[in-house]
Amino acid sequence: MPLVTTKEMFKKAYEGGYAIGAFNVNNMEIVQAITEAAELEKAPVILQVSAGARKYAKHVYLTKLVEAAIADTSIPIALHLDHGDSFEICKDCIDGGFTSVMIDASHYDFDKNIEITRKVVEYAHDHGVVVEAELGKLAGIEDAVNVSAEDAQFTNPAEVEEFVSRTGVDSLAIAIGTSHGAYKFRPGQKPQLRFDILDEVSRRLPGFPIVLHGASSVIAADVATVNQYGGQMPDAIGIPEEMLREAAKKAVCKINIDSDLRLAMTAAVRKHFVEHPDHFDPRQYLGDGRDHIRDLVRHKIVDVLGCNGKA
Repeated sequence: MPLVTTKEMFKKAYEGGYAIGAFNVNNMEIVQAITEAAELEKAPVILQVSAGARKYAKHVYLTKLVEAAIADTSIPIALHLDHGDSFEICKDCIDGGFTSVMIDASHYDFDKNIEITRKVVEYAHDHGVVVEAELGKLAGIEDAVNVSAEDAQFTNPAEVEEFVSRTGVDSLAIAIGTSHGAYKFRPGQKPQLRFDILDEVSRRLPGFPIVLHGASSVIAADVATVNQYGGQMPDAIGIPEEMLREAAKKAVCKINIDSDLRLAMTAAVRKHFVEHPDHFDPRQYLGDGRDHIRDLVRHKIVDVLGCNGKA
């Protein structure tokens, strides 16, 4: 089937009490792993591309890999721009075949955020593309996103109705305690999502799809594997998966996962080189990375997102 937008995906997810996984892609092995997992679990999936991924792999290579995934599977796939920081990059992705874009103007004041978002929405809707925007600021570092803890801001529920009404946006990323990158919390800290904010947002925007960014859980086994085979990652705690599952049962229709994929690939490749120091064929060690990511994504689909069997 051809690429789809997230509109119908989110409608079904909201009504069904589950979320769609939005997994960041950077190369062929990651695309294959995610789509193989989704095919096995009969789950819809969002493949999302950051500005950093476009710079690394080039737009044309990534879109052609996604075209190959469509030809190789029977599941609904949406292609999404993650954290577009300008109208120009959103337009480039819309013109280049993406079915969904995120404009992140959350670093501007409220009215400027609305102005930029509205401009993207108008262009995207004219081309049959849906738009995600962000209200509030998540802390953390990931690709081009870099927000200090001091600058982070929870989403103000009192602003969401005006923001959605004035922009015409199709989904809204909110800040309720998640953060970008692997190092969200240190041992001794207690991760806690602000479900009170989520509930108030969903009360004010009934039926409207909400998005969670920075939702990797930092799989402890993969941290241990990285360190066992020569790494020096400090202990860190991500968002507990049971909290993400609870969010998916509410208004959250899209959960972004990136750092867990990077960690899984790194763990598998490090382990491969220590166990097979004579190997030099990329197909061998990248194959291990692909298999490990596939297993991780299957776990996320079934145990966290709840979207298995929803394709």
